[in-house]
Amino acid sequence: MSGRIHHLSCATMCPTAGRIPALAPSRLVAHCLLVEGPAGLTLVDTGFGSADVADPVGRRGRLCVTAIGARMDLALTAVAQVRALGYDPSDVRDIVVTHLDGDHAGGLGDFPWARVHVHADELATARARTKMLDNTRYRAKQWAHGPNWVEHRADGDRWFGFESVRAVGDGVLLVPLRGHTFGHSAVAVRRPGGGWFLHAGDGYYFTDEKLTPPSCPPGLRAMQVTMEMDRRSRIANQHRVRELHAAHGDEITIICAHDASEFDALAAVTD
Repeated sequence: MSGRIHHLSCATMCPTAGRIPALAPSRLVAHCLLVEGPAGLTLVDTGFGSADVADPVGRRGRLCVTAIGARMDLALTAVAQVRALGYDPSDVRDIVVTHLDGDHAGGLGDFPWARVHVHADELATARARTKMLDNTRYRAKQWAHGPNWVEHRADGDRWFGFESVRAVGDGVLLVPLRGHTFGHSAVAVRRPGGGWFLHAGDGYYFTDEKLTPPSCPPGLRAMQVTMEMDRRSRIANQHRVRELHAAHGDEITIICAHDASEFDALAAVTD
């Protein structure tokens, strides 16, 4: 059973499209979770790290930094927020990444001792980087320290209709959600008072995509299409997320990585 759960935003992004409200929100976040457990802390995604803040262009590339409008701030890094909450960074024993895009895994180097749980297909794709887009999204500098990878493969249990679900800790599950990347996953975290959070990563970008019918600003919709690796799987898994929200929304709070309204609603909540 997980203990207290803290909601952190480990990046602020103001994309160019957000200058026109009808196209995209003016502010995106990097919604991460910090979970207390009997063996230490578990971090779900990392956002940008301290090395990204020190050298954003060298770590992420000028085009990427400019296009997403990243506002690099050391105080927003996961390691800084862990300290601000009164923990020692060494208490972070496990990191679970939804995928290895730079705005989700940039902070791995701030916790070099941690076990990093990742879908095996995601790690293989990030290492191979065979396509042009791979070299934009996967930045090897962000794991040049040699993380203690824990690879999870396509087998496991069922969870609310999702298959091949793997337990990565007490009350923390890795749920395959292929589409945005080949090894993209959601992360389910059991809430101590009952129910679950499902961090869907980049499985969707805008909170109203959970609704039936879904709604998404055209700028964010275009961004999802641009960044997708498997369109058929992405669309199918978005449909499954909507079904889950409709059937179990009272038991499962679904969040994505970048919707600021979802983060703002939960930021003051500590389970």
